[in-house]
Amino acid sequence: MKNYVLPKIDSEEVVGTFVDKSHYDTLVDSDCDGYRKDVVNTLDESNLLFRFRKNVFSLEEQKLAYRGLSPAATPSQNRGMAAGPKGEKLGNRDWVTEFQIEILETLAREESGSLFDEDPIKEIIKKYSLENTESTRGLVWLRSEIQKDYGSYDGFFDKWFSAIKKASKEEQRSQARKIIDKYISDTNYANAVNSGIAGYFGRYPRIPYKRATAYTEKNKDLFEMSFPFLKTLDSKFKELVPERYSNQKKMADKLDPRFRVSDTVFTTITVNKNFRTAAHRDAGDLTTGFSNLSVLTDGTKDYQGAHLVLPEYRVAINLRPGDLLLINNHEAIHGNTELIGDKDMERISIVCYFREDMLVAGSWEYEALRRNYVDERRLNQKHKLWTKLWNGISPGMWAESEWSQYLTEHGLTDENGDLSKSKQATLEELFA
Repeated sequence: MKNYVLPKIDSEEVVGTFVDKSHYDTLVDSDCDGYRKDVVNTLDESNLLFRFRKNVFSLEEQKLAYRGLSPAATPSQNRGMAAGPKGEKLGNRDWVTEFQIEILETLAREESGSLFDEDPIKEIIKKYSLENTESTRGLVWLRSEIQKDYGSYDGFFDKWFSAIKKASKEEQRSQARKIIDKYISDTNYANAVNSGIAGYFGRYPRIPYKRATAYTEKNKDLFEMSFPFLKTLDSKFKELVPERYSNQKKMADKLDPRFRVSDTVFTTITVNKNFRTAAHRDAGDLTTGFSNLSVLTDGTKDYQGAHLVLPEYRVAINLRPGDLLLINNHEAIHGNTELIGDKDMERISIVCYFREDMLVAGSWEYEALRRNYVDERRLNQKHKLWTKLWNGISPGMWAESEWSQYLTEHGLTDENGDLSKSKQATLEELFA
């Protein structure tokens, strides 16, 4: 078995673009380990870049995993940088960007008003001056309606936003709601790739509760067919990268077991179908853990290409069905070469990992109640904050009496054991 000690080359310019043969010198196709020469001189887990092993899984395990996981890969627009370059348009439609959505939602709220000298609008402007403003909600502008009122679509939002700064509180709210109701389509669209999530997800600003993914929730029995495969993967992870595995298990043991994939150290599985990822780094996985990659097919159609490339280290890996790749995906830039095969061919890649945001305290019951609370607010058109775009979330909502009262009404208060604020550990405490 060969070891590669790989020097690092600055490759930031490839992030967000597709990689090809020009981005690697070595193609790995047999058992080997890769280490980062730029970190330390010893060959151990402190500088381990990847471990690749051929033929780890039985055919039966692969068949069951294919049946249990492949349906999770559905058209998605939530893969960000990994989905590759995204234009400003979807065909002849214009995306409503996240920046525009947040500005409109903030101004349209009942308590909002002339906020340009206050924190909310300033924070939004600051946030999106540092981030990509692509939409992830699939909303598009009704260009024809905008042209009727403004004469031209191009630049209309910037002009409106600049003019509204001088308006009164009531006028800002009225105008924001008009923009939402009249100029944004009720239909969602997507610049899609076939990708999905199985397992469990942590709290997120727009979805502030831990939960089973939609696929897992709706397909429990089907999902469980993949467990023999995933348990073998878990066992090989423990054998091949024991220190990283131990780190991850320590964190997994802190969770309500219902937020783990069976009794493995994984919370979440990303499932991609025929998806050529652009160069990117993973985010959200446990920094002291490791990502676990494998590939599934239905066995009827072969394919070529789809090599996983690490452009910073000039190496690519030919990951085939039955193989296992353990890799430091959150530090190393990676992407895939072009997938070549018949139109009916399927290549299902799966990435198993532990989401760091799952460590925020909260039992299964508590997180379910947070979810119900958000949904009830979102659907309540009589709520003082309701608008057509409102997702049920508002700043400071979890510290308000409305939430405290909701907890009490459902028999879960701060005095109920594991829901006590004094017992909800912070991330810092969990890693201590």
